[in-house]
Amino acid sequence: MQESIGTPWLWFGFVAFVLLMLALDLGVFHKKDHEVSVKEALIWTGVWISFAMLFNVGIYFWFGGERALEFLSGYVIEKALSVDNIFVFIVIFSAFAVPAKQQHRVLQFGILSALVLRALFVVLGAALLHRFHWLGYVFGAFLVFTGFKLLVQRDDHADPRANPAFKLFRRIMPSVDEFHEGRFTIVRAGKRYATPLMLVLIAIETTDIVFATDSIPAIFAITSDPFIVFTSNIFAILGLRALYFALAGMMDKFHYLKFGLALVLMFVGAKMLLASVYKIPIWASLAVIFALLAGSVLASLLRRPPSEPPNTQSKPPASGGAARKVALAAGE
Repeated sequence: MQESIGTPWLWFGFVAFVLLMLALDLGVFHKKDHEVSVKEALIWTGVWISFAMLFNVGIYFWFGGERALEFLSGYVIEKALSVDNIFVFIVIFSAFAVPAKQQHRVLQFGILSALVLRALFVVLGAALLHRFHWLGYVFGAFLVFTGFKLLVQRDDHADPRANPAFKLFRRIMPSVDEFHEGRFTIVRAGKRYATPLMLVLIAIETTDIVFATDSIPAIFAITSDPFIVFTSNIFAILGLRALYFALAGMMDKFHYLKFGLALVLMFVGAKMLLASVYKIPIWASLAVIFALLAGSVLASLLRRPPSEPPNTQSKPPASGGAARKVALAAGE
């Protein structure tokens, strides 16, 4: 396992930066519930990407080009997989008919919990790989299998309300069927009830756990440095909410994206499996990942799905990966 560049001061500084940006984002710029426009979402998407690239430049000057490429590769992988997660958000918000004005509040808290979960996943993954090197082959095989499943799985909608976590939660805490502004719970006659917004939040958080099982091993295929894995992952997640509002209205155009994501997972899985035989250079990995993703996006824009008749307006389906994640979270 390679030596980490993450000194205690770097860890402390990065976490402090993340907390500061979250405080400004959630406490100042998005304090009130409102429907996020595409223009606003694109601006914030650009802001988060700019911060990530500035951080990458800093890594280049302080720690060299190889570490900078590792960060960039990890960031691109996580960003690409997070696009698939947007399909999940669309399915969940549609299933519960969440008003557009209240969607950003759910994503606020969902992203906060995702940051904590990702930190735990990274620490646990790094510790396991450091002690049990053979787990790298297990992760690699898992990614190849996941990518293959994504290639052959059909685009089904899974009802997130079938999630066992919902059923358990509703047994523990009574729920109401109507939304109450942006509140997650209300009190009636001295008794506390959960609103549908709370159930949506549970869906977002449980599917993120499933999502992390893809993304964390994929980044460990690029680098074993916990600091690089963590920072690239967190930067991608920080911009996920803005990316959702920027792309949600055009996700139906990326119908071949799941094939690109599947091939990326299979590629990084194969990279882990072949690590003891041949170590693929970071620049080559990044080039392959870019080519696969760009090719799937370009194919989506140039060619409509074979099953879609011309000029047909339809609700955007969940991608194969999104459907799989909703189904897993729902216990199917």
